[in-house]
Amino acid sequence: MSLSSNILKPGQNLVLTKYFTAKIKIPPEKSQRQRAYIEALETLDQIEIFYGKYQSNKVECNKCGNIMLKSNEKMTDVNIAVEMLNDAFFNRFETAILVSADSDLSAPVKTIKKNFPNKRIVCAFPPKRFYYELSVISDAHFIIGRKKFKDSLFPDEVEKPDGFKLKKPITWI
Repeated sequence: MSLSSNILKPGQNLVLTKYFTAKIKIPPEKSQRQRAYIEALETLDQIEIFYGKYQSNKVECNKCGNIMLKSNEKMTDVNIAVEMLNDAFFNRFETAILVSADSDLSAPVKTIKKNFPNKRIVCAFPPKRFYYELSVISDAHFIIGRKKFKDSLFPDEVEKPDGFKLKKPITWI
């Protein structure tokens, strides 16, 4: 069962899960693990995946002066904000559950609460992540326990519609 379904309260119905990420390019093994995970997600019903991007910037080490590339995820927060506002505007939800502790998402939550007072926003914080302002401006909040994540893991093998079997990478265990 998906995490989205596992965090619902009795009587709530999942309409759609929107998953936001950016495609990892390096290191290759991380990229492969992400690709397998996204392919497994695509086997689920009621899911849409939205992509941001990674932007590489040169960073100099303070100790040795070595210059390296550091990647930063871009557009994910903006994509989440746009989708939340769009869904509120087109009346696609009564209650939205935002799984994040990102402070940048305070602005869209405030805007939805101001312009759509009958819409409920519930913030679900990942383990060991909490953002006070989101907890205050949302209608409710909770921390997702590690057991919920464990209960929501994909099985060791996931069969795609074409019959291909994805195998869970060892590093996910």
